[in-house]
Amino acid sequence: MSKNSAVLSSIGLKLLMVSILTAAFSFQSPAQKPEHYQSPLYSPRKYEPGQTTSNGIPAPLRAVGIEQNLGGQIPLDARFKDENGDEVTLAKYFGKDRPVILALVYYECPMLCNEVLNGLTGSLKGINFSAGKEYDVVAISFDARENRKADLAKNKKKGYMERYNRPGTEAGWHFLTGEQSEIDKVTQAVGFNYTFDERTNQFAHAGGIMVATPEGRLSRYLYGIDYSPKDLKFSIMESSENRIGNPAEQLYLYCFHYDPSTGKYGFAILNILRLFAVGTLVGLGAMFFVFWRRGKAKKAEL
Repeated sequence: MSKNSAVLSSIGLKLLMVSILTAAFSFQSPAQKPEHYQSPLYSPRKYEPGQTTSNGIPAPLRAVGIEQNLGGQIPLDARFKDENGDEVTLAKYFGKDRPVILALVYYECPMLCNEVLNGLTGSLKGINFSAGKEYDVVAISFDARENRKADLAKNKKKGYMERYNRPGTEAGWHFLTGEQSEIDKVTQAVGFNYTFDERTNQFAHAGGIMVATPEGRLSRYLYGIDYSPKDLKFSIMESSENRIGNPAEQLYLYCFHYDPSTGKYGFAILNILRLFAVGTLVGLGAMFFVFWRRGKAKKAEL
């Protein structure tokens, strides 16, 4: 019995070391983001009195941000034009048993919107799920003026199809424009607050994406312009109610928790301890069962 216990202890120690190494590699220091000064709204400049808040933030940014509305319903009756100029409702992109990644941008943005789409595309290239199969991407312009600019959304999609570089996935990407009333339905439902700055003729807004369930309910928010492929994959898996991914991926997901304040997943040590406790009980039960069978066999021989 002591020999078997030693074997089990050795196995448990190895599993613990693997978990510690996994945790160590899971935490990464935030990447340094390069500064972008192409936009006069965000570039260093001097503001007149009354144009900034007490902490120095430009006045146009006071009402800007993304407020989480987890569980909220995206208005599927909102009407837009797709990249081909066809009238559609958002309902067209839902109800397909796969989640939808929503990006609120405007296509002629000189800075942040391109960074959001670039970061999203780069992250999606880093996972083994494909658009149109495991998820859809819906980009909506919140600039109503773009609804009257022919081929703008079409050219935007073409550029990102080249960047994504996965032939056959075009049906999973959608670039929409719409009238202000329809845009407002979506931005208000998802908590996307933005404003137009007359001085610069640009929109002040925050960067981020949302992931919605196949039924159109908001399940995850990811902030900024750089989205970890791991976080994005977990968001897709969770939003599809874990119908995507093999059992090993679902187990890996169980070992991480979602932090809504950062839009990222972190290592959940409590879940790991629970897994080890269950594994230990199973191992002990198996060990006692084996010894019981051997003892019973020896008695039968006598």
